[in-house]
Amino acid sequence: MDLSFTPEEAAFAATARAWLGAELADAGLPASFESLDEEIDWGRRWQARLAAGRWVGIAWPQAYGGRDATPVEVALFNMEYARSGALQPVNRVGINLAGPTLLAHGSQPQRERWLPPILDASEIWCQLFSEPDAGSDLASLATSAEPGVDDAGRSGWRVNGQKVWTSYAQYARWGIALVRTDPEAGKHRGISYVVIDMTAPGIEIRPLRQITGESEFNEVFLTDVFVPEHQLVGALHGGWAVANTTLAHERGTSFPFKEQVVHEVLFERLCDEAMATGRFDEIEIADALAQSFIELRILRLHNWRTLTRLGRGEEPGPESSWIKLAWTDMTQHLSDTAMEVVGPSAPLWFGATPVHASVEADLDEGSPIGMWQRQWLWSKAASIAGGTSEIQRTIIGDRILNLPR
Repeated sequence: MDLSFTPEEAAFAATARAWLGAELADAGLPASFESLDEEIDWGRRWQARLAAGRWVGIAWPQAYGGRDATPVEVALFNMEYARSGALQPVNRVGINLAGPTLLAHGSQPQRERWLPPILDASEIWCQLFSEPDAGSDLASLATSAEPGVDDAGRSGWRVNGQKVWTSYAQYARWGIALVRTDPEAGKHRGISYVVIDMTAPGIEIRPLRQITGESEFNEVFLTDVFVPEHQLVGALHGGWAVANTTLAHERGTSFPFKEQVVHEVLFERLCDEAMATGRFDEIEIADALAQSFIELRILRLHNWRTLTRLGRGEEPGPESSWIKLAWTDMTQHLSDTAMEVVGPSAPLWFGATPVHASVEADLDEGSPIGMWQRQWLWSKAASIAGGTSEIQRTIIGDRILNLPR
């Protein structure tokens, strides 16, 4: 394991740190947002700043607005970004999923049309993959696409079906979607990958209220939605191969590095609160904090191992599933410890401005939730997001331990 960075990598991180610090000071990140609409509006302006400085999609080719950054540089930037406390780019699906997929499988006209507005967030993207009855078996999707024409005589497909857990669908201009174009073929072979205009007739978006009180997730209903031929990405019926590119980026290497730093910052803040309230001297609290410290250090060591492999030009292997499991346990344990530190005030607003001042949680007479309460509620999704813990354990058993199926 290489525990050091090259002078060039260290200089890259320092440049990113300085730029982020200066731009954040000038942009003036609000302490809270009155609504999700306000947060998205501010996020668009902030991402436009990032794009102007070429700090969005930095792994993309320079010809498309990126920096040709190496995997190590991408990881370093994500760590510096998390440490800065900046709002995450609002167009994450576009940057991390749609963009790389278009670079790998899109036509030149598709890249020229769709890539530039992804970077500056002038067009937000969403992901239309998950379905209510497919669960973790994505290839069991039922949304159909049948050949048809629109009123202008253009050839394409009429799409009918339902998608779920679609983040920011209510703000999206475009959606990457998997649809079944050949119902007679095997479930992996009859799928196509298309880009859907989220403003097209026949689309209905229903927000899903989450346990935190927020509603960035949505159900999306598609009724006879027309998709023209030029919005097919890759080969007809060849969408599963294209989707694997998207999924590889969704479960890629950026996430654990960002989350490591985010949780290190949270851990330091939690220790400060425990000291300020006198709870640091309680044996149970001290032990829980020590356990969280150990789990964070283990995650950091595995991230360094991944960086070492990336620096040697090696691709991450199935051990990324273990890292996902380690992160899940770490964030849930740390969140539980935070509730212990907060103590009797745990069900109430405590010590921080709510993420959205208008959000009310059904915890105690509608009191708005504070930072630690929201973190605890959000952590419950960690064992589902990015691939369930059951899926990760299956991968570990099959591909690392070579256990029988």
